[in-house]
Amino acid sequence: MTVEPFGTEDISSFLDLAAAEGWLVDSWEFDFLLAAFPAGCLCVRNESGAGVAFVTSVPYERSGWIGNLIVAAHHRGQGIGEALFLRALQVLREAGADTVWLTASKQGQSLYGKHGFKVIDTINRWSGTGRQRHQEHSPLTGRDCSEMSVGPIDCRVWGDRRDVLLAATIRRGILLNNRSGFLVMQPCGAATQLGPFSALEGKGAETLFDAALCTVPGGVTVYLDAPASNRSALRLFNRHRMRIAGTTELMYAGKRPDFHPEYLYGLATMGSCG
Repeated sequence: MTVEPFGTEDISSFLDLAAAEGWLVDSWEFDFLLAAFPAGCLCVRNESGAGVAFVTSVPYERSGWIGNLIVAAHHRGQGIGEALFLRALQVLREAGADTVWLTASKQGQSLYGKHGFKVIDTINRWSGTGRQRHQEHSPLTGRDCSEMSVGPIDCRVWGDRRDVLLAATIRRGILLNNRSGFLVMQPCGAATQLGPFSALEGKGAETLFDAALCTVPGGVTVYLDAPASNRSALRLFNRHRMRIAGTTELMYAGKRPDFHPEYLYGLATMGSCG
């Protein structure tokens, strides 16, 4: 078994494995990850050279994320997943990450716990539908609709600058913001993902959320991943008849982060990059 980097030619193999597991993941993530941190995009291949297991990682200024750990069903139970995970952890630490994040399924939690990861929150996946009925609703909710206002608020949430991730999501999506926060609407297959989505107070978050739902055509599925400890988010999504479609555990290892989930309403990706 050899752990080695993967390239763009391997993305379709990963997407096939992800589809078999029912994961929500889009090919743009791999274009982003391969450009941002190719050393952290790792796989194990079978005898014919096809990728049968994958993991990704990405560093920010002082932290990093591990995501997309997947092993083909007929290759499980051989230690492949753990080997990939440990290599991803190693390359992030070598890149200077003091804190490493990931989201874990119930099945994966024990593996990560064995290597020093601790649960810091639970992530709920919320599902709903758009509410646009007639003419397109303007997504601009304030005069200062610029990328400049996004980074400092995101840093308040995570205790780190994640400018490369924010820029990538804004380029492919629609940025909404006001004085208290911001929300990026991104395509997610035939659905729409709301995130990254952060706000310093609940009323501003609700204004952004209402504007987003009114921009998405009626009947189109909307997803977002939010921390369970954010009670303001819980009340907001329940008022809008969103439902919880799944949960994962948010875990970290290394230096305890200056994490403020009360400001976090939606992750930037569906669990792989934060």
